[in-house]
Amino acid sequence: MASQRPKDLDLVNRLNESRSPYVRGHMNNPVAWQTWNAESLALAKTHNRLLFVSIGYSACHWCHVMERESFMSREVAQILNESFIPIKIDREERPDIDDIYMNYVQATTGSGGWPLNVFLTPDLEPVFGGTYWPGPNSSTNTMALGDKVSFMNILEKMRDVWETQEEKCRSSAKEITRQLREFAEEGVHSHDGETGEKSEGDGLEIELLEEAYEHFERRYDKVNGGFATAPKFPTPVNLGFLLRLGQWPDAVKHVVGEDECLNAATMVVNTLRKMARGGIRDHIGYGFARYSVTADWSLPHFEKMLYDQAQLLDIYLDAFLITHDPEMLGTVYDIATYLTSPPIAAPTGGFYSAEDADSYPTQADSEKREGAYYVWTLKEFHTVLSDRDAEICARFYGVTTDGNVAKENDPHDEFISQNVLSIKSTPGALAKEMGMTEEKIVAILKSSRSKLREHRERERPRPALDDKIVVAWNGLAIGALARTSAALEDIDPEKAKECRVAAEKAVSFIRKELFDEDTGKLWRIYREGRGDAPGFADDYAFLIKGLIDFYEATFDEGYLEWAEWLMRTQIKHFLSPLGGFFSTPSSSTSHPTDLLLRLKSGMDSAEPSANNISASNLFRIASLLQDPSYEDMAKETVAAFEAEIQQWPFCFGGLLGGVVMGALGVKEVLLVEGKGDGKVEAAIKKVRAGTGVGRTVCKINETMGVGQLFRGRAELLKGLGRGRARVLVCEGGVCRKGIANI
Repeated sequence: MASQRPKDLDLVNRLNESRSPYVRGHMNNPVAWQTWNAESLALAKTHNRLLFVSIGYSACHWCHVMERESFMSREVAQILNESFIPIKIDREERPDIDDIYMNYVQATTGSGGWPLNVFLTPDLEPVFGGTYWPGPNSSTNTMALGDKVSFMNILEKMRDVWETQEEKCRSSAKEITRQLREFAEEGVHSHDGETGEKSEGDGLEIELLEEAYEHFERRYDKVNGGFATAPKFPTPVNLGFLLRLGQWPDAVKHVVGEDECLNAATMVVNTLRKMARGGIRDHIGYGFARYSVTADWSLPHFEKMLYDQAQLLDIYLDAFLITHDPEMLGTVYDIATYLTSPPIAAPTGGFYSAEDADSYPTQADSEKREGAYYVWTLKEFHTVLSDRDAEICARFYGVTTDGNVAKENDPHDEFISQNVLSIKSTPGALAKEMGMTEEKIVAILKSSRSKLREHRERERPRPALDDKIVVAWNGLAIGALARTSAALEDIDPEKAKECRVAAEKAVSFIRKELFDEDTGKLWRIYREGRGDAPGFADDYAFLIKGLIDFYEATFDEGYLEWAEWLMRTQIKHFLSPLGGFFSTPSSSTSHPTDLLLRLKSGMDSAEPSANNISASNLFRIASLLQDPSYEDMAKETVAAFEAEIQQWPFCFGGLLGGVVMGALGVKEVLLVEGKGDGKVEAAIKKVRAGTGVGRTVCKINETMGVGQLFRGRAELLKGLGRGRARVLVCEGGVCRKGIANI
């Protein structure tokens, strides 16, 4: 029999209490949204209602669509307010909640995404969930969505089922939760189920890299690049795994194959080239959209995410260092410019989270459209540019009178006669067509890009900015910019400085505003002040990575010291007894009553997994400080996912790097400045010309007081004489002299 339900609950929308731009964007909805807190969760228990939890983020296109279609509907609001406790969550503030229920939706529906919508019992156990559902105000092209069930039908069904079959609902939810907990409570299966002991990782062999390579080789799109059909995501972790296969020691090449390693890099470089020329890139401004709706990268969902820019900067930089391809370098400049310029670069230091996909087409419009800031008509080209230049640019970017977006890819009829810019020609080909020199064509394209950008910035409202500063994503950006600054030092010192200064400002901001010097703990979010969420494992891991990268770019020991401090804090509050790191801190520092599960994942997605980056950080710190305890912990972190890596190695591209480092060790380049400094400077140049895969580098200068952090702890340095410049390359406890060994 159903429990007694009090009828006197009169909910009001409370989202004005949040500082999240995404959450606050719903505060004028007729839906009486609550925030996720103890008071809201208690309401569900007191009034015995299902929770309706809707999770999204500011730049999410379909989140905005569902708001317009459903959450602005009085009909939807009435049933949500009277029969449920509706809660709105920003996934970037609470990735822990998002991860739990995304796991549930993916397990029960076979897919996931945002908005993520789940119905929960008052005990937070999931009953039903999904992503976007069409609402009463839907104008969506049904052909593009297939047989999507309407949101109103789902709400009515869930209301009726809870009222008439509550016990069945609770029983089913408990069983689902039991299965989720069985899989996720310790994060993985890689331990002895009877003894509960850690896995030794004995089954993790380099041959797993060959299996992962073969998976991607089979899925490779030879025409368009990438490794799937539409929709197509860059997934930088996978690109990085393949690109860097040939950068590991020869033992890896012997297993995977020389030709295979070369092919892996070729697949990635071709993918990067297709992306750089495709519509997923903002050819008038800077940066990349999150993913492409089409297999040929021509039509993106237009949101720009900080974590994508940071990871793609890393990948394009490595592609340039490996190939010396000017197109790769040009894209490095493009992404670096995006990261170091408004609106993403915060004036106080640090980097904001994202720009929306949707915006107003003109200053006079009152309704937003997807991609409005980025698309062009041929008429606009002729308005902004001379007829000659407009024709050249139209041929170069694939702009036509009727537009270049197919009807089936335009469910809201937003792209009629509009063009998404992609590079469809070359200056050489255009020179022949137009009877002009190639140099003249290049000059016209460059000048026209500036004019189109100026017009866009003057006439079109920019997409909304999610101006949260998220520690994890800032860590990725810090590392990518640090590496870029080092690589560009000899090519373009001014650009190198620009990257370095932006990274420095971000580090300073995070240390001042989001780090507790007394406890060593991080906070995750800053927007109009520090947020309430503590730092999660990815905040620690990604920031530590960025700090290590920054140390190797500048040899400022302060960055490495802080990295180790944060590593010790992460170990204290996140380490699992069975190896690896939970995504959330221990209950003493987290939200002990509002989480159904405590997850631990090593699988990479659009972002690298915290355990992937943590294992790499531990190996690097162990090498730099010659501390074997960190190396042991790194190996245990990788081994914690042994069963999963063996079964699906292609899902763990990041941790496969840990498999290699665990088996072959990490090469350390030790630079000691002194008499004959020329060899040290030459060594630094050689180091910065490479990708740094499986290698660390540190520098000591006794006269400048540089290297005290290492002198006190590294056995290798205790017997090292002072005063003479040296270049040592150390592997497996054996050191060799000379630049040739780098």
